[in-house]
Amino acid sequence: MTQTISKVVSLDEALAHITDGITLMFGGFGGVGNPPTLIDGILRKGVTDLDLIGNDSGFPDIGIGRLVTAGRARSLITSHIGSNPNAGRLMTEGSMKVTFYPQGTLAEKIRAGGMGLGGILVDVGLGTIVEEGKQKIEVDGKTYMVEPALTAKVGIVYAKKADEYGNLVYDKSARNFNPLVAMAADITIAEVDEIVPCGALDPECIVTPGVYVDCIVQSEGVNWKWAWE
Repeated sequence: MTQTISKVVSLDEALAHITDGITLMFGGFGGVGNPPTLIDGILRKGVTDLDLIGNDSGFPDIGIGRLVTAGRARSLITSHIGSNPNAGRLMTEGSMKVTFYPQGTLAEKIRAGGMGLGGILVDVGLGTIVEEGKQKIEVDGKTYMVEPALTAKVGIVYAKKADEYGNLVYDKSARNFNPLVAMAADITIAEVDEIVPCGALDPECIVTPGVYVDCIVQSEGVNWKWAWE
């Protein structure tokens, strides 16, 4: 008899892992690939003082931007906040600490965290204020700054399909940061549009292996209007 491991849980069971003051890493790019049902659940639960890590701050009422706008984040590590004026206001007021990295550097810091590496070597920013306080190392006669890897207590990702074990298939550009985030958290929660039995997915289409996923939540779908509509 074959025993199948199912990681499918209710929204409330998944949200039990997301509490005040944790580091929360999220997939998505401008809202595309942000998990809408999980974000709504975090808002309803009242979770606050989050340390967020992700590509951007979304738009004021789109994606992760809804948490930022609601003042639920005390810090954000990101590559840009230009599409969410509320993030800029909170940063200027001192209500939310924002740390910026070039997008490629941010992606690699998250990837390094998922791979169990201590960090990466970068040369972007050498000779500027960016290098202040940074450890430096010389490799083959060239100087680099050491950028520590990024990890999180919980990672939330959004996928098109998942089997019950957590193997994930993404929808085109919604793939973006999601595979990296899925690897870099202690607990990864995947919100998915469609849950299928184990063995139903084409192995060639699986991007994130289920070994990285701890919980699967059925999505209720995107519930915001896109800025370009």
